[in-house]
Amino acid sequence: MIQAKQALLAALADSLHEIAPDAKAVAAFESPKQAAHGDFACTAAMQLAKPLKANPRELATRLIAALQARPAFQTWVESLEIAGPGFINIRLKPAAKQAVVAEVLTGGSRFGHRPATGKHVMVEFVSANPTGPLHVGHARQAALGDALCSLFQSQGHDVTREFYYNDAGVQIATLANSTQMRLKGFKPGDAEWPEAAYNGDYIQDIADAFLRKETVKADDREFTASGDVDDLDGIRQFAVAYLRHEQDLDLQAFGLKFDSYFLESSVYAGGQLERTVQRLVDSGKTYEQDGALWLRTTDYGDDKDRVMRKKEGGYTYFVPDVAYHINKFERGYTQCINIQGTDHHGTIARVRAGLQAVNLGIPQGFPDYVLHKMVTVMKGGQEVKISKRAGSYVTLRDLIDWTSRDAVRFFLISRKADTEFTFDVDLALKQNDENPVFYVQYAHARICSVIRKWGGDLATVGNADLALLTAPTEEALMLKLAAYPDMLAGAAAGLAPHDVAFYARDLAGAFHSYYAAERVLDQAPELSRARIALLAATRQVLANALGMLGVSAPEQMSRDTPDTSETE
Repeated sequence: MIQAKQALLAALADSLHEIAPDAKAVAAFESPKQAAHGDFACTAAMQLAKPLKANPRELATRLIAALQARPAFQTWVESLEIAGPGFINIRLKPAAKQAVVAEVLTGGSRFGHRPATGKHVMVEFVSANPTGPLHVGHARQAALGDALCSLFQSQGHDVTREFYYNDAGVQIATLANSTQMRLKGFKPGDAEWPEAAYNGDYIQDIADAFLRKETVKADDREFTASGDVDDLDGIRQFAVAYLRHEQDLDLQAFGLKFDSYFLESSVYAGGQLERTVQRLVDSGKTYEQDGALWLRTTDYGDDKDRVMRKKEGGYTYFVPDVAYHINKFERGYTQCINIQGTDHHGTIARVRAGLQAVNLGIPQGFPDYVLHKMVTVMKGGQEVKISKRAGSYVTLRDLIDWTSRDAVRFFLISRKADTEFTFDVDLALKQNDENPVFYVQYAHARICSVIRKWGGDLATVGNADLALLTAPTEEALMLKLAAYPDMLAGAAAGLAPHDVAFYARDLAGAFHSYYAAERVLDQAPELSRARIALLAATRQVLANALGMLGVSAPEQMSRDTPDTSETE
């Protein structure tokens, strides 16, 4: 069906050019709101009516005549109908829908993927300062970012996963001072304990390891403790390495590996910050006022100009962000996406303004942002706010330990990033259809069970007589399989990885509906083989979609309520 759709789109484009050569109409199909209306819908006649000053239904009649003369429509289309003000509903021949089964089986794990484009994309996410364990907000970023990277890779792009963090500054100083206080025997609640100090038990863990003169190794650094409680700089470096190592362990448990790490300190040490400021000054987009240096961000749509250098000295926090993103652009990334919490919304306009003002040819709207809202965690019907390990918040490791990696990944990506999300631990543990990740994974496992019970050679199903797949639920399932490549492309273009989770649930639902309506086994051998081919294709696309989210596709699963279907 994928090839049929491409051929039909090409024929539509030719027909539109024939009818309206100067209108530059886009050849596209939509999905009808009701399946009874057909398999595809075309709105081109209504779109062309105004520029051509013509009646849309009359245009639709002309367009249908042109389409019916095209070989692709003669081969793949059963009927064309005009509906409403000028819709064209297209009903495909059964062979067009059935072809997707062979296309999936041939494509395998690469079904839906596109050829290499040569485009370099960077996705920066998590980016947690090493001051404590990763919290549930970082977990949501990890799920969103990794899935978005997989989507871009499916579209043929070269993708880099980058982790940016500050290894200096006030928060790191607080970390070092908190660890030193623990080393000297003080703890939260003592009169000497600073109000701004970090209170989590992990601070004592760092102090104990420092006294043991341990060596800690993270993905981007290694450091050996001196054991000297007065060595504040050594304590700082060790604490950063220790927590980076802990973050790495959390990310490994999540199944996530970054390609590169970028330190905010390198922006200062390498002179990038000063060069950026000089570029902005040279551009004529800055001015001095009240002893401070300002950037004319209002020239680029910001609601007011922004201070770059404060009158007491030092740069405001968006200036190193500008320098960092210049670095990204100069490394050759044509698209960069930052995944951050909604509290970063205020920085977008000023960072983009700074990047435009340096006159380096950086595209408008660079970088892209995916902003997410925070996560509420419920357990036992109560909101969970405190983790003993972290001291004040639920961690990524807590979620994984309480449920599973699969549940955390699927749940945190099952809603749009800009919507609030409640992570229900009890729901994530259920082994029934109420649990969305179980619902999808069980569809995969159920298909595996049916194929095992069938017992035939799967290598032979590629030659199955697909013309036997004519039941309504079979057609619906095949249409859903055929939607997978376009869904991937749309999710990548829209920075919307949640679309993959939505699709996976819909596909699982289409399979469960089909399986409830039609028997696969104990049929005429050729019919069973055709239906096994359909199930094998469905299993493949379920596995592909789950893999896009970093979620496993189990071959066996148990339910809270036994399954009495023919899989048992």
